[in-house]
Amino acid sequence: MAIPVPGRRFWSLLPLLLFCAGISPRVVGDSGDFTYRSSASEVRLSFSATDQNDHGVATLQSSDFAVVDKDVIVRNFQSFTRSDWSKLEIAILVDASGSVTPRFRQELTEVLNLVSQTSGIPDENLAIFSFQGLKPALLCAGNCQSLATAERLLPERSATGLTPLFDAILFASEFLGKRGDSHSQRILILFSDGADTASENSLRDTIDDSLRHDLQLDCIDLNPPSRFSSGTGTLQTLARSTGGHYFPAPDGGAHALQVILEGFQASYTVSYRLPTRVPGFHSIRILPTHNRNLQFRSRSGYYYPEQTR
Repeated sequence: MAIPVPGRRFWSLLPLLLFCAGISPRVVGDSGDFTYRSSASEVRLSFSATDQNDHGVATLQSSDFAVVDKDVIVRNFQSFTRSDWSKLEIAILVDASGSVTPRFRQELTEVLNLVSQTSGIPDENLAIFSFQGLKPALLCAGNCQSLATAERLLPERSATGLTPLFDAILFASEFLGKRGDSHSQRILILFSDGADTASENSLRDTIDDSLRHDLQLDCIDLNPPSRFSSGTGTLQTLARSTGGHYFPAPDGGAHALQVILEGFQASYTVSYRLPTRVPGFHSIRILPTHNRNLQFRSRSGYYYPEQTR
């Protein structure tokens, strides 16, 4: 993710406008009105690198790439760091409304099994949420790798047909936003069909809030692949706009988590001085300097405000 920050103080980040993410150099040019601090002088960009076979590259060096920020080529970086397992905060959000199927329980078991087998992820860095009716709930935090505990807490079925998807994501986002430190990467894995029937917040509100909390949404679609659903489009938008992944139903939770964790092993954060204070959207591309087979996944840019307050 690319964010203009004041000095190196990550906590003062304010909302970015909705924009789509993808493999560089995709660019989106939406407009919006947001508040930034006038002392913003540095850009922090998180990204992942893959090879021609879409496998993560965990040996990247700062000389292997350049950043193009609004047509300015940046090669001199303030910092360049690789992701740290201890800085990975993961939350799983399970749609327990009447529109979902019983396979959630098996999916969740497989995901927890995989997390428990992954060396380096602290148990306290995992939380599980569920939502049904009007009240999302925190099922466990810090003790979720006990499969018996997770299965006991997960509701058998929804008592109502209400689906407050957007409100539930905001609920989990607020929780994750308070965890970790300025270098933590926050990932929310959503199991849902993308339907929302009861939220007070909109899709746009949900994405803006996720960006404010530096939250990556990885969405696992539980709609039957043979049937079109508007919920599928919602899940794709949530993932792309926050720099996450979208997984169709056949992929399964365990496969999705494998992709997410592999991507994290090949994730990096780079910071550099703000190259220009021209107001508006600053598109970002990451380009290889030596190996043309390298591909980079990041958000597509950031907004520098018309006025700072």
